[in-house]
Amino acid sequence: MSITYNPKKRKRAKKHGFLSRSKSPTGKAVLKRRRQKGRKQLTVKKPV
Repeated sequence: MSITYNPKKRKRAKKHGFLSRSKSPTGKAVLKRRRQKGRKQLTVKKPV
């Protein structure tokens, strides 16, 4: 049996990052809601 969760910083950032959120209308809505709520961090930080 293989391990199912193999985290990759780049893949995570590409999928859940600020740029990918900004591209789609639903992603923009997510950012708007998170700003409205007062979240300190809106999205996943980009990999170093």
